[in-house]
Amino acid sequence: MKKGMLKQILLITDGCSNEGEDPVAMAALAREQGITVNVIGVLDKYDTEDGHGLHEIENIAEAGGGISQIVQTKQLAQTVQMVTKQAMTQTITGVINQQLQDILGDSGTVEDLPPEKRGEVMEVVEEVGETSDLQVCILVDTSASMKNKLPTVREALTDLSLSLSARMGENQFCLYLFPGKRKSVQKVVAWTPQLDDIERTFDKISSHGITPTGPALKEAIKSFISLSRKHGFFRNDDEAYDDGPR
Repeated sequence: MKKGMLKQILLITDGCSNEGEDPVAMAALAREQGITVNVIGVLDKYDTEDGHGLHEIENIAEAGGGISQIVQTKQLAQTVQMVTKQAMTQTITGVINQQLQDILGDSGTVEDLPPEKRGEVMEVVEEVGETSDLQVCILVDTSASMKNKLPTVREALTDLSLSLSARMGENQFCLYLFPGKRKSVQKVVAWTPQLDDIERTFDKISSHGITPTGPALKEAIKSFISLSRKHGFFRNDDEAYDDGPR
């Protein structure tokens, strides 16, 4: 199996979007473009009382073919790494399952294999996860309710960058905040192999009331398309989303 490219959006939010496009629809669009959308909900007990934020987080991840995880602020650093790795494994296993279906018919999946064969397949999944190139567009909710959680978010993303640097595959990250200082979504770190500037970025954040999650996901999709064009490879259906010069 060739090493390939894994594309992820990592959305960190406490839910309850209230501005712009439907985030669930944007997540589904990302999935169509081959981008997995993973959502980490940083919810304290007061955030879960009406359940709206929780449901939105789960629905975005489901539409984006990814993983959702609800955490307390203090558990965030470990969870960011876990979700990123789990999503990589899930994506690779899905590709292998598709290949098995082509060979064995519609009922063929990794789970249907004998235990020894299943173990061999999971070894391949692990190896591909280590060697595949990984692109992660990180979206951080900076609405007013996230203000006290942002220092922990910063630490978690720094830890993520350090942990992934041990992989054999190449890593690329970019970072968007929503809302930004002057517009609904603000790119603060362009595509880079390391998130070295993240500490300075978070020191300058000012929190606002709105939560434009849908527009943030839309910008993330655009950023993947732009990166693909820069490197000279993109899918034909990328053009279907192109909304003109940027």
